Amino acid sequence: MTEKEKNAAAYTADSITVLEGLSAVRKRPAMYIGSTDARGLHHLVYEVVDNAIDEAMAGYCTRVKVTLHMDNSVTVSDNGRGIPVDMHPKEKKTALEVVMTILHAGGKFDNNAYKVSGGLHGVGVSVVNALSETLTATVKRGGRAYQQTYVRGVPAGPVTELGEATGTGTKVRFKPDEEIFETNQYEYAILKKRFQELAYLNRGIEIEFLDERTGDKDNFKFEGGIRSFVEDLNQGQTAVHEMIYAIGESDSGEHGTVVTEIAVQYNQGYKENVQTFANNIRTIEGGTHLAGFKTALTRALNTYIQKSELSKKLKEKLAGDDVREGLTAVVSVKLPMPQFEGQTKTKLGNSEVAGLVAGLVYEKLTTFLEENPKEAKAIIEKVVDAARAREAARKARDLVRRKGALSDNALPGKLADCQSKDPGESEIFIVEGDSAGGSAKQGRNPRIQAILPLRGKILNVEKTRYDKMLGNKEIRALITAMGVGVPGNGLDDEHTPDFERLRYHKIVIMTDADVDGSHIRTLLLTFFFRQYRELIDRGFIYIAQPPLFRAHKGKFEQYIKDEKELHAFLLSQAERDLAVTAQEAEAGPRVFRAKELRALLDQIRQLKDRVREALHMGIEEPLFISLVRQPRRAPEDFAAAPVEELLSGVVDAGYGVHLDVEQGEDETERRSFVVFTSANGHRTRLGLEFFNSKTYRKAQEMYESLSSQCGGHEFSLARAEGASVKVNGFFPLLDAVLEESHRGYTVQRYKGLGEMNPEQLWETTMDPDKRTLLQVKIDDAEAADRIFSELMGDCVTPRREFIERNAMTVEELDI
Repeated sequence: MTEKEKNAAAYTADSITVLEGLSAVRKRPAMYIGSTDARGLHHLVYEVVDNAIDEAMAGYCTRVKVTLHMDNSVTVSDNGRGIPVDMHPKEKKTALEVVMTILHAGGKFDNNAYKVSGGLHGVGVSVVNALSETLTATVKRGGRAYQQTYVRGVPAGPVTELGEATGTGTKVRFKPDEEIFETNQYEYAILKKRFQELAYLNRGIEIEFLDERTGDKDNFKFEGGIRSFVEDLNQGQTAVHEMIYAIGESDSGEHGTVVTEIAVQYNQGYKENVQTFANNIRTIEGGTHLAGFKTALTRALNTYIQKSELSKKLKEKLAGDDVREGLTAVVSVKLPMPQFEGQTKTKLGNSEVAGLVAGLVYEKLTTFLEENPKEAKAIIEKVVDAARAREAARKARDLVRRKGALSDNALPGKLADCQSKDPGESEIFIVEGDSAGGSAKQGRNPRIQAILPLRGKILNVEKTRYDKMLGNKEIRALITAMGVGVPGNGLDDEHTPDFERLRYHKIVIMTDADVDGSHIRTLLLTFFFRQYRELIDRGFIYIAQPPLFRAHKGKFEQYIKDEKELHAFLLSQAERDLAVTAQEAEAGPRVFRAKELRALLDQIRQLKDRVREALHMGIEEPLFISLVRQPRRAPEDFAAAPVEELLSGVVDAGYGVHLDVEQGEDETERRSFVVFTSANGHRTRLGLEFFNSKTYRKAQEMYESLSSQCGGHEFSLARAEGASVKVNGFFPLLDAVLEESHRGYTVQRYKGLGEMNPEQLWETTMDPDKRTLLQVKIDDAEAADRIFSELMGDCVTPRREFIERNAMTVEELDI
């Protein structure tokens, strides 16, 4: 019998693995939450919060509180009905345990429990439980409090009764499993945006958000609901008219009642910003509710124009793009049985919704236009102006086309084209300025590499009208060089770009490593994302990676990509030239050379990274180092001994230490905090979970490892030729080593490509055998769209908030 036949015979029922309970989730987490990176991590929070919001939509919850703790665990509490804790008739477990441990279990499958819900498949909180190291659920119902804890999805014990309690609600605290997730660091800004969105969509609900790691906190409550949403989206813009708002209920037949809510307001800008939601879920790909809204909007405005005198001045009917220029709108539908396309829930598929939304929008807009003639005139003038601009854009596009944008015989004069006509091997470098362009032209391989120098900065297409964009000389040269045709911009379907005619399959953005170069690169990426998105999707857009440094010594020369690589280069020199003696090692002085020295310095650098993380948490370096030096502590240790004894080393370092016990909002919660007071009176307050945080645990492991190798902190640093210097402390040692390694080398920092001669540019950046190119990809289309809108759009406020939010994390500022 052959090996193949043996395997076939052995394939029996015993070969089939059945994953019991939540094992399938832990085996294939990406199937349930999309990924195990930062997106999947944040998805856990959304799942738990969405349960509370479902309670709100059912009319039982008015307040949700979300807290990020220092150990990166998360608490979500609400004042809803509380998950039932009585016995489930079929499963013979409490309903709480059923909900937490069985997939596809929950009230969302019973239309009596939840008329409307965001969760479609009922896998939310059980998946969170499966992917958490620990999860504790606390429920208040019927004047009593109950609690159950789970470890990686498995109950650690039965549901226990805690005693009397006032009010009702559910509190879930979970800690994502570090064995599952690539990162366990939550980003406050990402979560904040989602919670703000939920508060807009559910008028009157209050969402509190606190980050104990940094002290950041926000409270969201919008009595205006989606009207407030549109007002905020239009912030910084001049509104054309008062808000148009409508809410209505419609019977969808067998599926029950659909609630449609819209808020509409035009501004004097040119960008369309229509955001759609179904059961609080952002439908970034639109769907039937968006189709119904667009149809009704166009029809209502065209009907009004036909009835008025304006019809004589306007030869053609308004198109959809005309009526949405400068439009800001939010469309929210809530329906009992949503049909989303896929688990990602980005497109609504319920066919009946299109007509229901269209009916409400058409009726409300028609009434508004007839009852408010002054504002109707302002809106019509706005959309008619857009129609004229569209006509101007069509003419501009046709002009560019007639001048040969699709012809190989009419390439821009500044383009130094390549000899090859095979797009698969051809590359085009978009270069900043004539100086760098000159070096690139001389240093390239002319057979396969084309060079297109751009003079100055191209227009920001995020806030420029289409016809003005086509009027820009640099953009026209870029469009012509690529050869795929002029972007359609929704003018018609006949003349969309033909990407099969693309002349180069590598379009490389090559700019200087300074602020201006970064700005030009960002403007080009904005252009490609908004006008030629398919080039990114097909993998044709790249960013060159010219070196930032050149280190040389005598005849030796090395190009270095960035700061991290420079650090590694200097440490490699230390490995070769230096020796470090730890004077107080356990078995007497210990000498570190070569790879041992490199490993020691790498550990010190990693410890320094943990100190930087602590600084972002508001813990100053001397306090953090004092804490790291302490014997290992767990949060539960603080119940067994006075805090002064447990942290005696911190007290010896000059800090006052005391324990604060804080009563929570209800009888089920008491929180303990350690308060440290420095000699100058500065107070730092840390929750006990800090001692279980990854930052603290990793720092202790590194410090213990360093101490076991080196003993104390007294070092002697010796060069190969014998001269030595005394150093005290791990971090001063790292600084001293880097300084010594730097000695004798001239390190030149490049800011402009023009500083390199053609041979250097070829060798470092353009040679296909040696260079590094960064391919541009879109991992999260919604996040990319939001970033371009916020940072490149007309509205100043989001940019200011972005700068304020990230100011403390800037390590290098080029001004």
